[in-house]
Amino acid sequence: MLKLFSLLSVSLALPAVAAAQLTDLETRWLQAGQPVIAFARAQGLPIDIIVQPQDAPGAVPLALGYEAGRCKLVLSLRGNAQADSVLQGVPVTRHGLMMEAMMAHEIGHCQRYAQGDWHALPRGFVEPRSMQGGKLTPLAQELRETRREEGYADLVALAWMHGRHPEQYRHVLAWMRGVRTGGGGAGGSHATQAWLAQADGAGVFDGPASIFEQAQVLWRKGLSGDK
Repeated sequence: MLKLFSLLSVSLALPAVAAAQLTDLETRWLQAGQPVIAFARAQGLPIDIIVQPQDAPGAVPLALGYEAGRCKLVLSLRGNAQADSVLQGVPVTRHGLMMEAMMAHEIGHCQRYAQGDWHALPRGFVEPRSMQGGKLTPLAQELRETRREEGYADLVALAWMHGRHPEQYRHVLAWMRGVRTGGGGAGGSHATQAWLAQADGAGVFDGPASIFEQAQVLWRKGLSGDK
């Protein structure tokens, strides 16, 4: 869970006092994610937006914690080179698009927490006997559980982007693949390639179901091949 100290809370409306304390970069991130947050709140997800007002070198630029029944979406952009490196190679005209995708990814995490499903397998899914409890070391188990949650959140982000920006979907998918390829080996905590491959097929997000339901279908398929 995230430990949150000396934080600046803001709403998506960016009140005058809070907005005056935000940097231009923080404002761009919040504005890019506003449609996602509005949607999530309309779905009943309990979300607080928090900005780290102090320098946070090496921190994840955007992260989500869960505390007292509420999702804490935390921006750590000040003095943080990762805020730029995560968008390295992306044309400036698409920066807002990728920020929106990252916000949607975190909403996927929030939905799992709020539903009480964090680190839980889909109902009815049976783990192969060779992969059931006791077959992995504690570290391998932790990495696998984190990887699976990241895979689900990636699919939520892609379902959102497909529905809202279908003409840009391929760009977002390609960028996400690049980020995940650079995130470690096949067994790493953020190696979600098995799920990104599921999102590459024609028509995978064309149905009327919610983004969470669409993500769940592909997530389940990816779980079958996740070791």
